[in-house]
Amino acid sequence: MASITKPISQNPHIPSKFMDPNPNSLLLPQNLSFYGVGSSHIQLVFVGKSLIQSKVVAKCSNPTEALIEPIQEFDVPFLSCAEAIERLRRSRESYKSNQLYLAMYSSIFGGITTDPAAMVIPMDDHMVHRGHGVFDTAAIMDGNLYELDQHLDRFIGSAKMAKIKPPFDREGIRRILIQTVSASKCKNGSLRYWLSAGPGDFQLSPSGCHQSALYAIVIQDQSPPSDHKGIKVVTSSIPMKPPQFAVMKSTNYLPNALSKMEAEENGGYAAIWLDGDGFIAEGPNMNVAFVTKDKELLMPRFDKILSGCTAKRVLVLAKGLVREGKLRGIRIGDVTVEEGKGAEEMMLIGSGVLVKPVLQWDEQVIGNGTEGPVTQALLNLIVEDMKSGPPSVRIPVPY
Repeated sequence: MASITKPISQNPHIPSKFMDPNPNSLLLPQNLSFYGVGSSHIQLVFVGKSLIQSKVVAKCSNPTEALIEPIQEFDVPFLSCAEAIERLRRSRESYKSNQLYLAMYSSIFGGITTDPAAMVIPMDDHMVHRGHGVFDTAAIMDGNLYELDQHLDRFIGSAKMAKIKPPFDREGIRRILIQTVSASKCKNGSLRYWLSAGPGDFQLSPSGCHQSALYAIVIQDQSPPSDHKGIKVVTSSIPMKPPQFAVMKSTNYLPNALSKMEAEENGGYAAIWLDGDGFIAEGPNMNVAFVTKDKELLMPRFDKILSGCTAKRVLVLAKGLVREGKLRGIRIGDVTVEEGKGAEEMMLIGSGVLVKPVLQWDEQVIGNGTEGPVTQALLNLIVEDMKSGPPSVRIPVPY
């Protein structure tokens, strides 16, 4: 009860106004009591929707010794829709972000908006309160969407595993995504899109959701360009997702976020997960690969982890390094921690980091502790592919 002795304006547990469904009760006083720990309780007296009196009653063994403490009136405003949107707009403008949101599509309002204040989703969407949704992404490079079809195929596959039936067919979704990027006028950035079980209620089952929902947003990152310098990783103590959930790109990223935070708390960039058998799995939102002392590119199998689109493209491009003699071969399989830490080179691979060299894992220095030549060569290949790759990986956006 200690917190209840604070003024109501400073107490987050007490609502300021109560909706009264009875229009004829506006002049009738209403007494509401909220019981707390022990025998104390708070009593609020209303006339209609206005709080006219409030007090804390702390009962004790002697009823005549009950304490009454006046509390200030609560001051949370009641906002109209227009006022709420305006406050949301001012709130967004009050802080500086490295990311700009240039356009959003929502199947809920059936169109595209370029107003960040309108880029919201319903609270009763099952993706919000139950995590029942999937998502994916695609980079925008020089006015082209990179590997959109590859990411879209994974997106549809994730939706199937999550038992979410899309509101449109694949071609319809593809067309919406391209038009959203076109409306944003963004030439370099990223496209992120979600498919949820949809809004409907706050129940656990999605049976009350009348229709699945598709959302997409175009993001322009204004952070300084990455210098692709080598980083440190740590072994994650956060349990990784079971294979059934690890192979789909769902919105349940709490383990991923905790893993990333753990790395940062220990002076690292990312944390590396090990699977149930102790083999190297993946990072929180990227794949991991190694170059052995025998000049073999080594990558963990995808059957227990997310099938990274960028990682798969790197495997294709790496064949050119084999032909040039910079690599002796490419192997996908189980990778032990001993093999990983004893490798000549280590790298993280993903659409956000592209190809990022790892110089240290826990206390073990990787190779000679510098960015390796194969890692640099693979980064150059993926960047060049994003700028001038074949039509199968580059979709021009009609601005």
